[in-house]
Amino acid sequence: MSTAAEITDVVDRIERDDADLHAFVDEPGRAERVRAAVEALAQRWPDPAHRPPLHGVPLGVKDVFRVDGLPTRAGSDLPAELFDGPQATAVTRLQAAGAVVAGKTVTAEFAYFSPGPTRNPHHPEHTPGGSSSGSAAAVAAGLVPLALGTQTIGSVVRPAAYCGCVGFKPTYGRVPCDGVIPNAPTFDTVGLFAAQPRLAAVATAALVDGWAPVAPAELPVLAVPVGPYLDQADAGARAAFDRQVAALREAGYEVREVAAFDDIAEVNRRQEVVNLVELARTHEPWFDRYAERYRPRTAAGIREGRAIDADTYRAALDGVHALRRRLPQLMADARIDVWICPSATGPAPRGLDTTGSPIMSVPWTQAGAPALSLPAGTVRAEPDGPALPVGLQCAAAPGADERLLAWAEGIAGALAGLT
Repeated sequence: MSTAAEITDVVDRIERDDADLHAFVDEPGRAERVRAAVEALAQRWPDPAHRPPLHGVPLGVKDVFRVDGLPTRAGSDLPAELFDGPQATAVTRLQAAGAVVAGKTVTAEFAYFSPGPTRNPHHPEHTPGGSSSGSAAAVAAGLVPLALGTQTIGSVVRPAAYCGCVGFKPTYGRVPCDGVIPNAPTFDTVGLFAAQPRLAAVATAALVDGWAPVAPAELPVLAVPVGPYLDQADAGARAAFDRQVAALREAGYEVREVAAFDDIAEVNRRQEVVNLVELARTHEPWFDRYAERYRPRTAAGIREGRAIDADTYRAALDGVHALRRRLPQLMADARIDVWICPSATGPAPRGLDTTGSPIMSVPWTQAGAPALSLPAGTVRAEPDGPALPVGLQCAAAPGADERLLAWAEGIAGALAGLT
């Protein structure tokens, strides 16, 4: 995106193709703002030999991040000035690496469960997932190659799978969350969507604290978490997952079966408890004054969170921290490098009033582990319905972001022939 023609093409593509997709928040004067940003980029790095790794890459930014010069609404009807403040560090870091903000992308209201108008780029009657719906759809539709999102339960991995692009959630805490409207700070993690794994790795290197690149060596040992956790996926997702495992074994990967999460019902429940309590706390400054402007499901979640007692919250939080200690030990004992499982319970559901279920992401998010969704074939949710994307979710031990992304291209290559 270094010439005026390429700049115009990006903006024109958004204005033309997003009219039905609704991945981006409307922005008067987008073309002029983007053109000015690219001119500033050219002045800052005139020598191509010294340009940063994301120089000129168009970037979508989920509308829970503050971006200088753009309002932040978080998919809500609350006054934008409530959310004013300094730009998010994540945005600043990607701009420092050369990325150009193409615009704000649509989010579910306050990154919870009430969806925005975004449609699935593969079939407009199906959800793109949430809450990072606009970011996933924008990348999958080719409007931009890179976009920022957030994950509190499954809000990067699930929409990436539904829309058929790469989605990456780093280890909890490795990317600063300042300048991002919180959902539940115990889980909130800045993540991203990319057109292919290599770009995801380059962008993550610019985002995370203490990035230490590694070269992929021998193939990782993969593990299927057998038991009630895996049983949460529907029949179509399980059949697709069996094909994915077969493709990986054929490509030379060792895939072990490891019993895990026999307490998944309790894991899911404590995720919900902590999320609801912290959602209510986040909205304490605004909710009583603006309650009528919240959508019903968000308002109900806030009220439910207010009703949870302190002992219940503390017990759930203790369970979260116990899982964060237990997961790395389980991986070490089983001598495995990467968990593999479906990215979602199935393909994108029909209808735009839901964002789908995030439960396949719960244990990895709760443990603070890095998680990656890679495109991995398609499934027909209905016998005569459209073929919709599904993803393979790959999760590593907390802190192993560099290794997971170094392995990503090889895993993606093994899955490339799946349909």
